[in-house]
Amino acid sequence: MTNAQLDHLIRMANQIADNNTHHDTESEAVEMVTTHLKKFWARAMKQQIVEYALNDGQALNPVAKQAIDQLALHYAPASK
Repeated sequence: MTNAQLDHLIRMANQIADNNTHHDTESEAVEMVTTHLKKFWARAMKQQIVEYALNDGQALNPVAKQAIDQLALHYAPASK
């Protein structure tokens, strides 16, 4: 994956999180972001963003990071 592709995934995840800040609690926002990523992102996209979050994740906003941490339970990269 190129840096441009990863930057695009990070930007999209952060935008989705930003668009869900209207929920009453942060946990509701995290749940909505997690659900969105599960439903609409391709498996490869989910695996790439999970790998990034597990190895760095600094560019993700807090809601996006928490949602991706939830995805990691199902889409973590296979051990080498």
